[in-house]
Amino acid sequence: MLVYLLAPHLTPLTRNESLVAGFFLPLAGFLGDVSVSAIKRDIGVKDSGSSIPGHGGVLDRVNSLTFTAPLFFHFLRYLHF
Repeated sequence: MLVYLLAPHLTPLTRNESLVAGFFLPLAGFLGDVSVSAIKRDIGVKDSGSSIPGHGGVLDRVNSLTFTAPLFFHFLRYLHF
């Protein structure tokens, strides 16, 4: 609901487009997080760095963006530019 109210003010999306983005972006974030975790598990790495103690590194903070950022970019690119 919050995306429906705020997106037209913060992005070039209309209210209906913001609902579509609000549905797909959380799913993409989950898939990005799961895929990076699977890759780390396959190569035997527990933490991707030690710059943030107790949090697994910077990559663990932004791994959901691996799918979300490109999806949002292309969503905006093909709808509004």
